[in-house]
Amino acid sequence: MNPHLQLLHPYPFEKLATLKQGIAPPADKVHIALSIGEPKHATPPFIQEALVRHLQGLTQYPTTKGLPELRQTMADWISRRFAIPAEYIDADTQVLPVNGTREALFAIVQAVIDPRDKPVVIMPNPFYQIYEGAALLAGAEPYYLNTLEADGYLPNFDSVPEAIWRRCQLIFICSPGNPTGTVLTQAHHEKLLELAARYDFVIASDECYTELYGDEALPPRGLLQSAYQAGLIDFKNCLIFQSLSKRSNAPGLRSGFVAGDAEIVRQFLKYRTYHGCPMPVTTQYASIAAWRDETHVQQNRQLYRDKFTAFIEILQDVCEISRPPASFYIWLKTSLPDTEFALQLFAQQNITVLPGSYLSRDSDGINPGANHVRIALVASLEECVEAAQRIKTFLNENTA
Repeated sequence: MNPHLQLLHPYPFEKLATLKQGIAPPADKVHIALSIGEPKHATPPFIQEALVRHLQGLTQYPTTKGLPELRQTMADWISRRFAIPAEYIDADTQVLPVNGTREALFAIVQAVIDPRDKPVVIMPNPFYQIYEGAALLAGAEPYYLNTLEADGYLPNFDSVPEAIWRRCQLIFICSPGNPTGTVLTQAHHEKLLELAARYDFVIASDECYTELYGDEALPPRGLLQSAYQAGLIDFKNCLIFQSLSKRSNAPGLRSGFVAGDAEIVRQFLKYRTYHGCPMPVTTQYASIAAWRDETHVQQNRQLYRDKFTAFIEILQDVCEISRPPASFYIWLKTSLPDTEFALQLFAQQNITVLPGSYLSRDSDGINPGANHVRIALVASLEECVEAAQRIKTFLNENTA
């Protein structure tokens, strides 16, 4: 067996299940799950219809590179969304369909990392655990870059030692952030672009939450957008990872794309051809329909805005709570230890949230997720209102 398998940590939801084991929540309260970032809004009917219309695609082996029409649709979306002239996004060489960002984020590390050179993969801390698992299985050392309240829960690239930058082969960034909902600026991106040019590492930008934001006039920027505005028109060392899971409420479709540096995309295509993970043709046609439409995405954003507004209004007089710029998470500070908060909230109110320490690792003497819980506002508006009222009761009874 691969010896690196022994280095993998239990997944956060495994830890959560163990934490809750043997606890009987009140039977008179319906369970409300706010722990998993799984969209519960309906997948738009036109996406489902496109899937059904192309069921004949089940008779075809799909190609790893995908349909030219799909890649062009994705390239056109990048151009529109991130204000990059169309001639700078080549659908043939810079865009590659993938089966959701989770699989692609894992795979890119396996394709990029040279394990002979004591490689480091930098990742924000807290983080999406795929980053860490991918690094460990590729034979790299994870470096946990704490994102602290003092820095606005944003990564401080100046805090990374030069010795780490010299060994870095890939860095993960996540903007909007999971679990914090914070958004990187042009200045953050440019700082990282300078470092990537100096030390020659790949920037893997996880952007699966970019289409969920509070202000229609302030959409989160993407890495390619910043690179283009900084004059890096070949997007050297830059990759973005996008998905329809959150944007279009289609997590089961398993559809996304990778785009950026043409040479990295070329090598990644070679890897994926052997990896055996092409997107089914039926999924490709449904994806074309989804990427071409923005109306359903705007409606989706409004649903989340309504939930944030109602949830925060109920809780703002009993705890410190604010709306993040983007995503569907609330990163709530807790006066109790985060695991105790999550356990007692389940035991007393039958609500499940995720302890922040389960999303983090100890680094520089602290666990930056400690004394936080992640609340995913994925349930219906009515359930979110009910959850907020129960959490308010819980806070009043347990933090007085």
